[in-house]
Amino acid sequence: MKQSDDNLELFGSEASGTRGQARVIAPILKWSPAHPSEAILSFLQRPAFLPEAEAVAREVLEDIRKRGDKAVCEYTRKFDGASLKPEQLLIGKAERMASLEQAGNGFKKAVQEAVARITKFSRNGMRKNWDMLSPKGGSLGEQFTPLDRVGCYIPSGTAPLASTALMTVVLAKVAGVQEIIACAPSNEKGEVNPHIVYALEVAGATEIYRIGGIQAVGAMTYGTETIRPVQKIVGPGGPYVTAAKRLVYGLVDLDLIAGPSEVAILADDSARASHLAADLLAQAEHGTGHEVALLVTTSPPLAHAVQEELLKQRETLPGGSALDQVLQHGTMIVLVDNLDIGMELCNTFAPEHFEIIVKEPRLWLKKVRRAGAVFVGPWTPECAGDFVAGPSHVLPTGGKAAMFSGLSVESFRRRTSFISFTRADLQEVLPYIESFADVEQLPAHGRSARIRFER
Repeated sequence: MKQSDDNLELFGSEASGTRGQARVIAPILKWSPAHPSEAILSFLQRPAFLPEAEAVAREVLEDIRKRGDKAVCEYTRKFDGASLKPEQLLIGKAERMASLEQAGNGFKKAVQEAVARITKFSRNGMRKNWDMLSPKGGSLGEQFTPLDRVGCYIPSGTAPLASTALMTVVLAKVAGVQEIIACAPSNEKGEVNPHIVYALEVAGATEIYRIGGIQAVGAMTYGTETIRPVQKIVGPGGPYVTAAKRLVYGLVDLDLIAGPSEVAILADDSARASHLAADLLAQAEHGTGHEVALLVTTSPPLAHAVQEELLKQRETLPGGSALDQVLQHGTMIVLVDNLDIGMELCNTFAPEHFEIIVKEPRLWLKKVRRAGAVFVGPWTPECAGDFVAGPSHVLPTGGKAAMFSGLSVESFRRRTSFISFTRADLQEVLPYIESFADVEQLPAHGRSARIRFER
């Protein structure tokens, strides 16, 4: 069908899947900087968090602050269906060891390989202490020290994200953090997925708690009778976890805004439609229904082929209304006249994940200004970064890649500057100190330098 909407041309098609699922629609729209489409602009400005989630999070957090373990257990029963006592929140050594038996050999090998690659990447990313000489023989520089106690949130609602255990805890361990606690929601029986427990055990978590959602953020922030507070909370989550993290910032440090997953792909006619559709669906399947997937291409035939592939491949995937909601409302295919326009559009989108699948992808990598992580070329699907490549998959979402960077080993270390002046150094800058002190009306500042030269 074809219809007009201001300066928008809509080339979309729609289809009804089998098994009685809702209509799955992935519209194809045309973008021109000279005539911007309101529909595309609205898509680019997706919310980083949900206001309704923040209202709920504020109420729950305040209750946990006041009542500690009792409130945590009540909300765990309410939201996760698990009736737990405070002494059951901590996963004991026996259960941690049992996970070694429950995880299959294939998964164990995958975890070991991922840990090795993440560790190597993190070690290479660590900044070294440094110093420089001051003009008169003193020194200045920076030193880096690990945080003492951090909390890692591991999602396990719609999907047990065992890889997140590695993408958070391993980095903290490499950074030198001594106390690394992890929180993951349990099922109604109070059981945490054994693959998550195994991954946390191998990664180096020192404490593991069977709590999730807002209550996990609250417990790690305020502390309870059972759980001591942390200095920083890291890890992705759904809308309620994201809202809770926003509300506790300042009481604890945070990594970034890491909500529902998203991907943008820039492609030309060298890309294969089946690959692109598979990559878009890989982000749409996370299960919150708020995921976002964007394809920007210069090729109309490719755009239509991807649209058809999305419908075709959707039929082979499990999942219900949440996946269909993403394909219906959170997926867009945009046609542009050239790759320069396409790159600028993707930079404006500021995606969590950004795939570049064009003829010379390394050249276009240099033009990326806003992205959480970039996946370069046809042999680098985003799933490689999700699981095993090396960089953390904890990345900013909701357009916040325009201002935030992804989680790294440096997220778990303090940067401390130091100054060591000689007498000659201080004497050289004394007039400048006194000038600033005079302008800012801070006479004690000026005196604290000047007095050192008075007899």
